[in-house]
Amino acid sequence: MEEGNQTTTGFFLLGLLPPTRTGLLLFFLVVLIFLITILGNSTIILLIWMDRHLHTPMYFLLSQLSLMDLIYICSTVPKMVVNFLTGDNFISLVACGFQIFWFLLIAGGEGLLLASMAIDRYVAICRPLHYSILMNKRVCLLMIVGSWMSSFINSVFHTVYVLSIPYCMSRIINHFFCDIPAMLPLACMDTWAYEYTVFFSTNLFLLVPLIGIMASYGRVLYAVYHMQSSQGKKKAFTTCSTHLTVVFFYCAPFMYTYLTPRSLRSPEEEKNLAVFYTILTPMLNPIIYTLRNKEVLGALQRVFGKS
Repeated sequence: MEEGNQTTTGFFLLGLLPPTRTGLLLFFLVVLIFLITILGNSTIILLIWMDRHLHTPMYFLLSQLSLMDLIYICSTVPKMVVNFLTGDNFISLVACGFQIFWFLLIAGGEGLLLASMAIDRYVAICRPLHYSILMNKRVCLLMIVGSWMSSFINSVFHTVYVLSIPYCMSRIINHFFCDIPAMLPLACMDTWAYEYTVFFSTNLFLLVPLIGIMASYGRVLYAVYHMQSSQGKKKAFTTCSTHLTVVFFYCAPFMYTYLTPRSLRSPEEEKNLAVFYTILTPMLNPIIYTLRNKEVLGALQRVFGKS
């Protein structure tokens, strides 16, 4: 950890949990959330795969969201847990690159996937007679592949560049995982030009999809308001509110961290906000989509009834 040493092959993570009784309590809470997330998202994927009533574009997209949430939380929490238990906060350069790659891959892909889900609901509610044509299997597959591939290219670029930056200052990252905004202050070169590329990527993969999501649901809510059927209106409104809740929990803290100038945010704020989109949101997604979705609850009863 000596300053000026550029040959170090890793970093030291300060972590999220203090070595106190409070930290131990938070540790058990994080582990509980991790287990709930694994169970909830795995169940969603299994249900959609096993129950033919859920073999629709909407639930196929939801299964991809659950898969992304599984990868998301598995790329950050296990290392944080190991560091807390062992007291060794070292993370190798390879492991750090692994975290950066998967974190950025899922971060970008999930933003595009949420936009795809908003488009699906827009077509289902505003163009119901053309739904089977506009949202066929081919279109759904293109949406999913496009989300993964475009985010993959973006993730590879940032991972390679961040790992090639010379770090001649302290190797202590004030975070619980290798996050780019927390790593750039440690560089011994001017990173202002690269920070613009981070800003551009955040706008492309989060802000632009968010604008599309808000536009889609604005049109959907307008259509819902003019619906004649009270039952259809209630179902459509529930779907919209559920999706917008997920979008808010995911996008708001993420965009604050990546779009706000470094001088206006503190490392502690970055860590606390990161908890929302790396730990809490992956847990909340299956809970929200299950408890407020009669079709998923019905699938639960059918599948577990058979078992």
